[in-house]
Amino acid sequence: MSTTLVVLLVLAGLSESAGRVLPLVARRPRLSRRLVAGLMVTGTLVEGTVIALWPVAAWTVADLVGPGQLPSTSGLAWTPALVAPLLLAAVLAFPLLGPFLHLLLVAGVGAGLAGALTAETDLGWWAAAGCVAAAGIGLAATADVVRRLVARVVAGAREREVVVA
Repeated sequence: MSTTLVVLLVLAGLSESAGRVLPLVARRPRLSRRLVAGLMVTGTLVEGTVIALWPVAAWTVADLVGPGQLPSTSGLAWTPALVAPLLLAAVLAFPLLGPFLHLLLVAGVGAGLAGALTAETDLGWWAAAGCVAAAGIGLAATADVVRRLVARVVAGAREREVVVA
C-alpha cells in the first residue's frame, strides 16, 4: 500500500469521524477538548480501518459467491482515485446537509469498487456490485454494533462512577 493511499485512507477516516463527532460536540458544547480529541483519533482509526477493509471484504464475499472463479494471486485493493471521493463523505454526512447525499457518494464509490472487482474477476458487474454492497453493509453494521457497545460500556462506567462518588 502506497504512502499516498495510506494518507487518503486516514483522511477519509478523519472525515467520517468528524461527521460523527462534530454533531455530538454541537449538542454538548461542554465536552472536554481531551475527550473530543480522543473521540476524533479513535473514530479516525476505526473509520479508516473499516474503509481499508471494504475491498478485502468484497473480495471475500465474491469468493464465497463464486468459489473457484477468483484468481488466487490477485486481490482487490484501493487506488487513490477510488478512495479520494470518500474525503467528502463527512461533509455530506451532516444531518442538515443530507444523509441521502452521503449515501449517494458512498454508493458511487462502491460502484467504482464494483468496477474494479469486475475487472479483477469474471463476475458480472451486478454480481460484483452485490458483493461490494454486502461487504459494505456488513462492515458498517459491525462498526455500528461495536460503537454502540462501547457507548454502553462508557455510559455504564460513568453511572457506576456517579453512584460511588
